[in-house]
Amino acid sequence: MLFILLLILLALAFEYINGFHDTANAIATSISTKVLTPRQAVVLATVFNLLGALAGVSVATTIGRGLVDTQFVTLHTILSALLSAVVWNLFTWWLGLPSSSSHALIGGLCGATLASAHGNWTVIHWVVVNPATGAVEGLWYKVVIPMFASPVLGLLGGLVLMSILLVCLRRVTPRLINLIFGKLQLLSAASIGFSHGTNDAQKTMGIMALILFTATQSGTFAHLPAGLQFLVTPKFEVALWIKVACALTMAAGTAVGGWRIIKTIGHKLVRLQPIHGFAAQTTAAAIIQVATHWGIPLSTTHVISCAIMGVGATKRLSAVKWGIVGQMVWAWVLTMPVAALLAFAFQRALMLMAKSW
Repeated sequence: MLFILLLILLALAFEYINGFHDTANAIATSISTKVLTPRQAVVLATVFNLLGALAGVSVATTIGRGLVDTQFVTLHTILSALLSAVVWNLFTWWLGLPSSSSHALIGGLCGATLASAHGNWTVIHWVVVNPATGAVEGLWYKVVIPMFASPVLGLLGGLVLMSILLVCLRRVTPRLINLIFGKLQLLSAASIGFSHGTNDAQKTMGIMALILFTATQSGTFAHLPAGLQFLVTPKFEVALWIKVACALTMAAGTAVGGWRIIKTIGHKLVRLQPIHGFAAQTTAAAIIQVATHWGIPLSTTHVISCAIMGVGATKRLSAVKWGIVGQMVWAWVLTMPVAALLAFAFQRALMLMAKSW
């Protein structure tokens, strides 16, 4: 029982780190355009991350049972996946690189499950058909394709929306544009904060539900006291208390703020005005909400960063700091495989230790 408690605490620690690691996604543009002070931006992001985290469980379901064969998922498998994701998140945060917490967690889960199955690649659900809806799902359609498609959509969406705004407002004075979009950016910042909560917070919800489901299936909860029977999960489902715990934890992490990454996204990529911030945030929020509806665990980091690039490119291509972009792309490309390798190594080490004991 103590091990289950430690796993839940580690999952919440990942959620907390996710909150301050990805805070920049929601607030960096609002700070760089000077629409909000850092304190105001963090408060706004915290509130709307909290509200978003309480909305829906589609992404949590994908994470918890849609990507790997749960028959090969043990509590140690989940421990390895979480450790891998936490290590990668802290490493990229220390470097100030906006990598994907989502892909770190997914890579960790796949790598750890693969180790549990002794290298049997069939345990990873690359392509599966949902028996209830007939929809084609799995890692390929839910993660890999969106991982490459979402940044492209963010880039093109930001470019197109910003171009439309520039054409429509070409006769309006810059002062009036800044005044109008300084107000509108409050709405777009709230929208991206809410979207981040609906998608990112659900990933840890899925992991926590998987912990309880795995513990129930393994008989760990066979003799629980009456007051702890709410932990018993005979079928995979996300309980209300899990939603609330994850929502509050992500909100707490958001309140701390990730100033290293805020500096990269908000100040180093491209110089922004309120209209640019509005276009980038609106584009990213729309893409993330569509993905959440379909249970796709997107990277908020990828989408908002590319939307900012697209918006910045309407000024001129040289306005975007492509050297910084290159560093970010390397972090994005490496996240899933490195997290998977770390988790595989952690899980194999745990399996060897268990044998020696």
